Amino acid sequence: MTAASDPVARAMALPLWTAPVRAERLGGGITNLNVLVTDAHRRAVVRIGDDIPVHQIMRFNELAASRAAHAAGVSPAVLYHEPGALVIDYVDSRTMTADDLRQPDLLAQALALVIKAHRDIPRHLRGAALTFWVFQTLRDYAATLGEGNSPHLHRLPALLGQAAALETAVGRIDLVFGHNDLLPANFLHDGTRMWLIDWDYAGWNSPLFDLGGLAANAGLDGGQEDWLLATYYGQPPDTDLRRRYRAMKAAAALREAMWSMVQEIHSDLDFDYAAYTADYLSTYHAAFAAFEAT
Repeated sequence: MTAASDPVARAMALPLWTAPVRAERLGGGITNLNVLVTDAHRRAVVRIGDDIPVHQIMRFNELAASRAAHAAGVSPAVLYHEPGALVIDYVDSRTMTADDLRQPDLLAQALALVIKAHRDIPRHLRGAALTFWVFQTLRDYAATLGEGNSPHLHRLPALLGQAAALETAVGRIDLVFGHNDLLPANFLHDGTRMWLIDWDYAGWNSPLFDLGGLAANAGLDGGQEDWLLATYYGQPPDTDLRRRYRAMKAAAALREAMWSMVQEIHSDLDFDYAAYTADYLSTYHAAFAAFEAT
């Protein structure tokens, strides 16, 4: 990612603030640099970041998705944008954790928000929008890792072979406009309702990817996963749906692991990507074993 050498100064220089203005870096970002700005009238989060071709992140797509998500009642408002900077209304809230999303009431709120996003965002989306097909992303990541002489090269033949089996198992798909990055930290709760933020990877996809990503990232158990599928589809999952879901869940975990492998050799953010890779490889192997057991 190419970003301003001083993201706080870059954020404060944007033309929408009314004095007095103060700003501070926000922690937690592992793709963008985020700054909280407070002026005379509002608080806002400024996301500093350009296109990231190695992750297929295109900011025109993030902007369109963010605007549509707000219009759908899913995400905070876009206040301003210019190349390299996106300003989002600040929500006074608590960032969700995996432990939070395993709680039945909070999991129900999160799933309701995902369903609303899938159903309503296309009604408000304007202009061209990307498609996110995880298996193409995995193939592209493998090529990027090869070009960058990644320390994980020895893992790639087995992982790509497994990914091909997962893609075959997923088979036919429905098509929705997905978030495609349902980490717990992308859910916020303001004490009344939940919000879904960070639309970097948004695009047309199978709903199974968001459902599998939510389950993998939150560490849901089998009973919670059956509830997830039954609630989303309006009926208990049959053997075929359960197998296709488990294939996509494993692919979602593998994508997160390989995303981190790419970050290890391309990102200059201060974050322990090696540990993140190890964690998600473990999550992936467990998910792949569960898929093979179906």
